Amino acid sequence: MAQTTAYDIVQDYHRAWTTGDIDRAMNRVADNITCRAPGVDLSGKEAYRQFIAGFAPALTGLSDIAQFNDGDRVALFYYPQTAATSTAPAAECFTVHDGKITESVLIFDRLSFGPPADA
Repeated sequence: MAQTTAYDIVQDYHRAWTTGDIDRAMNRVADNITCRAPGVDLSGKEAYRQFIAGFAPALTGLSDIAQFNDGDRVALFYYPQTAATSTAPAAECFTVHDGKITESVLIFDRLSFGPPADA
């Protein structure tokens, strides 16, 4: 039986939250996760759940750019598509320990994901 890799864990997490399955995504996250994102540092699974669950409903699509894996670290680059933008890239670097995501560094332009500009 093949061992689940950090890459597998991150991919399952990413597919889950980007399709709205927050519960499945959180099964891949450690209780003591830390997340550094623009404008906020999060500690703990519940704070992280609220952050992800708050953005997931805004997704209208997703387009992958690239993925990199280095042992317990996995980086994803993608375009999270919303009503406000489909071309603002996002990047995440995850650290996986003992089969759970323990750290996320998330990079994106917050202004790009604000409300669409009035015409």
